[in-house]
Formats: sequence, C-alpha cells, structure tokens
Amino acid sequence: MSVLDERFRAALGAIEARGQRRTLLPSEPVAGGRILREGRELLDFSSNDYLSLAHHPALIERAREWTERHGTGAGASRLVTGTSEAHLALEARIAAFKGTEAALLFASGWQANAAVLPALLAAAPEAAVFTDRLIHSSLHSGCAAAGIRQIRFRHNDLDHLEALLGEHGSKAPARIIVTESVFSMDGDTADLAKLSQVARAHDAFLFVDEAHATGVLGPRGAGLSASVPGGVDLVMGTFSKAMGSFGAYVAGSRLLCDYLVNTCGGFIYSTAPPPPVLGAIDAALDLVPTMGAERRKLVELGNQLRGGLAGAGFPASASSTQIVPVIAGEAQAALDLSRRLAERGMLAVAIRPPTVPRGTSRVRIALQATHEPQDIEQLLEAIGPCP
Repeated sequence: MSVLDERFRAALGAIEARGQRRTLLPSEPVAGGRILREGRELLDFSSNDYLSLAHHPALIERAREWTERHGTGAGASRLVTGTSEAHLALEARIAAFKGTEAALLFASGWQANAAVLPALLAAAPEAAVFTDRLIHSSLHSGCAAAGIRQIRFRHNDLDHLEALLGEHGSKAPARIIVTESVFSMDGDTADLAKLSQVARAHDAFLFVDEAHATGVLGPRGAGLSASVPGGVDLVMGTFSKAMGSFGAYVAGSRLLCDYLVNTCGGFIYSTAPPPPVLGAIDAALDLVPTMGAERRKLVELGNQLRGGLAGAGFPASASSTQIVPVIAGEAQAALDLSRRLAERGMLAVAIRPPTVPRGTSRVRIALQATHEPQDIEQLLEAIGPCP
C-alpha cells in the first residue's frame, strides 16, 4: 500500500460520481467489421480501422517479411543506431504520398503532436498560436509543454480566426495556426483551401493533424491536405487508423524535417519504429491509393447513417465523414445508449467529458469499409427514435 492510495481512491470516487470512470476491456477484432468482447461477437462501430486493413494479408505478410529480414526491434533511437535504410526509404515514400519534400516517422500521433509543437515554438518562442477549440488533447498538451497561451477560435469559424489574427497576430513576430482536417469526435472537416488562404494572408505557419483523414479522404487517400498542394506547412498523420498499423508521421519541407531531427525531443529520445511496423506501413502505402471503391463505400454508409438519424429525429450534425456522432447529452444517457446497443449485438462506445465538452456526451459511430448497408439499418433500428 502506498502513501497515495487514499488519494487515488478518493479521486476515482469523484470520477465515478461524474459518470466518467473508465475500465479496460479486452477485445479481439474479427472479419467483416465485427469484434469479440466478453465472449460475444459484436458489430464493431468503435474501431478506427476504417479501411479494414489491420488484418489484410498483404500487411501481415509484409510485416512478417521485414521481421525475418531485419528482426523485431530497431535497437536504438534514430540518432544513435536506430536509422536503417528501411526507415529512410519509407520516409521518402510517405513524403511522395503526401506531396511534400520530406517526412519523419514517429512512434504515435500523440507523441508527434505533443513533441513537435514545443520544438516549433522553440524556434519562435514569441509566436502567437491560434488553435481550433476542438483540437485533439495531444495538441493541447504540446502547447502546454511549450508554455504558451493558446488563442482559440470558434470551431471551424474562419471569420473568427481572421478577426483574432487581426487583433493578436500583427503584434506577434510569428503566427502559428493549429487545426485538424477531420475532427475525431464530430466527424466534420476543416476547409483547408480557405484556411490555407487565411494563413498566407497573415503570414502564418499552418499545422494540420490528419490522423482521421489519412487513407480515407483526399486524392489517393492522401488526406485533405493533398487537395491543397503547398498550402499546409506541417502535416501530422497516423498509421494506426485507416492505414491498419501503428505509428505516425510528420510531413513538410526538408528544412522543417531537418530542424525537427535536431530539436524535437520526442523524436530524438525515442527508440525508432521496429521493422514489423515499417513493413506493415510499406504494404499499406501500396494498397491505400488503389482503394477508391472502399472510400466511396464509406461515403455511402455515412450518408445512409446520417439520413437515418435525421429521420429518427436526431439533430443534424456537421459530420460528413466516416465518423458520425449520436449526441446523447449527459454522460449517463450516452452510457445507457451504448449499453442498449451492446444488448442488441453492437459495440459503440460512449464518449464523455473531458474528451468532449460537458453536455455533449455521445456514442461515436466509426464506420468501416467492411460494414454493409444492412449493418447500418440494424444499428439505426437499435438506436431507435430520438428521446
């Protein structure tokens, strides 16, 4: 027993009283957008494996090949002995995929966001940082680690952003805008074409998190930033969602990537991604540009679900992607809806504060290309009419 046990117990009690306590439950994905949990096979509407690549034979075989050829671990950080020819070749492939000069591999999206922002701000310590109010927690953590005060603009409100840039930006020696291309809790998208114009008009550096767009949106699945070539200064994306594997990347100019190699603690002090992960990423980069049919199917399934929810009386959401929130309001209402769906054979996890703002607890529906229209009908029937 530690001297802090009573404090831990009290903190957990307070979390439970707010309806926010979480527990870990083992799960095992199976084919066809299904998952095994607690001995039951459920329709899986919570995983981010949007293109269903996590069990694709090509990724499994490439991971096996690279393991046999290179082993199971990288052995060290990138600046010691952790950089192999495979790392450099894969980063060149990622840069080509994103249409940038260079790219760097990171262990995870959280690590990349939380580590890259402090590195950027070390070069511009007096920069004014403008952030969408709904950016991911990892980006908030990056700003906090840098010790800066965010200037937050209303979600996807570029007029508000321009007003804030006019009020605060002109006084600062540099300006950085931070947003996401697809917002993970709402399934809506940023207008990157207009955002890029705003950034250029105010001589601002534009940082875009494409974790939930990579593989799913944009030309060849390269993300929404690929639709505005040269319009985004730094793109972060992940391989752990639609790309079916693990890890993350940052893509941008060669000068930017060289700077991060020398200043970004999360890159410098982390062991390099291991060969099996590199192999799976390599295979995904082969497959994703060819998966236009799967991307179109996700659009159709999303439209079907949004139409069904509107017909059931749920308020329209801003979602236009494979992520569709069913807003329940209070945390207990979201938990009740999630339990009801589980009883009907569907896994759709309740999302509660602090992940989302108070009063907007929801069941977040994440669609996969292996779902079928009848799966959506089954889901809609189980959700029922808006209470």
